[in-house]
Amino acid sequence: MHALCPTASSLVTRLIATGLSLLLAACAGFIPQPGPPPEATASPDSATADCQLLTLPLLAVGDTQEHEATGYPLHENDSAVDAYVEVAQRPPEQPLFGRRLLQHALRSAPGSPFLHLGDVMDLSCRSEAERITRILEAPGQVGAVLPGNHDGLMFGIYAYRLAEVALDRDAERWQRVCRRGGGQDGEQALSKGDFMRLYLDSLRRGALRGAGLPSAEGRRLSWRHPDAQAFHSAIEAEWLDGVLAADSYIAQRLRLPAAPGASRTVYLIGLDTNQAGLLTSTWDILRGQSPGSLGHVRANQIEAVRPWVTEGRQRGDLLVFAGHHNWNSLGVTSRLMLRRLMREADQPLIYLSAHTHRGFWALHRVLDAQPLLELNVSSLSDWPLAFRRLQFAWNERTQRLKLHGALLPLRPDGASAQSDAELLEAWEHQVCAPIGLDPLTLLRADLDLVRRQREQRGSLVEWAVSALAPVCETCEAPLFEHAQRYQDEMLDAILQLAAHLGGGAAGLYDVPLPAFCVEQDFADCARALQAQPVRAFADQVLLFRHKAQLVDLLSNALDRLESPRAAAYMACRAVQAARLDFEATPDDRNANRGEARRRSEQFFRVEASVGRQ
Repeated sequence: MHALCPTASSLVTRLIATGLSLLLAACAGFIPQPGPPPEATASPDSATADCQLLTLPLLAVGDTQEHEATGYPLHENDSAVDAYVEVAQRPPEQPLFGRRLLQHALRSAPGSPFLHLGDVMDLSCRSEAERITRILEAPGQVGAVLPGNHDGLMFGIYAYRLAEVALDRDAERWQRVCRRGGGQDGEQALSKGDFMRLYLDSLRRGALRGAGLPSAEGRRLSWRHPDAQAFHSAIEAEWLDGVLAADSYIAQRLRLPAAPGASRTVYLIGLDTNQAGLLTSTWDILRGQSPGSLGHVRANQIEAVRPWVTEGRQRGDLLVFAGHHNWNSLGVTSRLMLRRLMREADQPLIYLSAHTHRGFWALHRVLDAQPLLELNVSSLSDWPLAFRRLQFAWNERTQRLKLHGALLPLRPDGASAQSDAELLEAWEHQVCAPIGLDPLTLLRADLDLVRRQREQRGSLVEWAVSALAPVCETCEAPLFEHAQRYQDEMLDAILQLAAHLGGGAAGLYDVPLPAFCVEQDFADCARALQAQPVRAFADQVLLFRHKAQLVDLLSNALDRLESPRAAAYMACRAVQAARLDFEATPDDRNANRGEARRRSEQFFRVEASVGRQ
């Protein structure tokens, strides 16, 4: 049997799991979480003398999910699956241009530190990490990243089976999907330990500027910044190997910049909610959950950060907690342990999160009588595309902690959006208007690509039958056929960019091209590949690899187009594609991201406060 072909039993298991997931999702329904009551004031600036602003702005983003789209075709990421499980495959504008949304967010607040609430990557490939690291490091801003379930774990959304893991101890399947340009060699998967080390190295070279942070060697790191005023105040981390690698963690204490005259210091305790070890993730799978859909914080991490809570209480600091997973997506045991830890802080409680891609405000009283205020930040990969600007204020008289979280980008009048239409208007004003092109030109281009990507999906039956075909040498022909179409759409998006930007895309013509382009420029080479016929399965595989290699080369060249107009163009295309794809998705299949459901959970709200009772 062909080494790359799945067994019949494994594929049937996949289909059954997919069917059960769809059935459970259809039966689950949607119940809005209880939210905080209305506030008396509209912003910290309008508060009375009883309420003091404590911090300067902190930019909060989440779920950029930089995606490697040119690796070996993966069943779980195939367009046929996308027809049934949104969004297994995003529009082609997202892997090409989506990281420019993060770039725009960072550039919108150049003097503010940022907090990325996790899922910087999608499949956790080195190529994804390289591309997103360039964006994070370019502005020279101080910032922190919390691990998400896609960061260091390819199976952040793909439920894996222990039998398959046992037969693939070298993670060859993961390596193949990460080999950019359809290549066959090299270690390209990024493990949890790799992610942690790369992140610490990034801090050492950039935001921390080498101020006492030791090299990421050994199994344990316990570090405190020698400067008490530094943003990165302390780090606790532990690395594990083998099947327990996902139990590794990195916890961070961040000192938020103080507002003038602030009477109390605010620290943010950034937790690693992805301690999905072998036993934990196996139990999740038995309950029909992907290992990454539920978050876990284990006792060793709780004990590592407990001194931070003790010190904060003794000094009279205010502590804010944060993690990638939203509160209700944490395992019950993790929530119980965190509630006990938070109780020791003896203060009002706020928790920041991401993970849901929809965003909300919630007030939690389950498992503990003390209310816990949660702000969930929506994603920069799926609509509603948004990020937040956070500030904290304190009311000494009422002993309430207030969080002001402006919804960004702002409308043209400087106010936060109050509807999806206004949110889209805000994006278009900031990233589409500066391009200077007819808006309908770009809209038609994105509408065409999104429609083609959705209409050219294969069927699940075709996908299953082809994969189970007796002649297994060609069992994965549908995967390559669908992947070919997706590469064609990405090439079209790049060709459109070159036509629309003219001289602004000149850098694409300087890219050294592979031998199969036969001295053509990239545009002629792309068109020639798109027109090339396929006569046999081997031709299908080779042609896919050629297209993927060209897309990979050009995608990296796009990152070198640094003019404001080029950056705005790519951000605009990513926004429009995400919105069009969202509008084309039935409301009952968009993971509760519809405007009505988000409004019921106060998505457009910009501030709330919480007390001890």
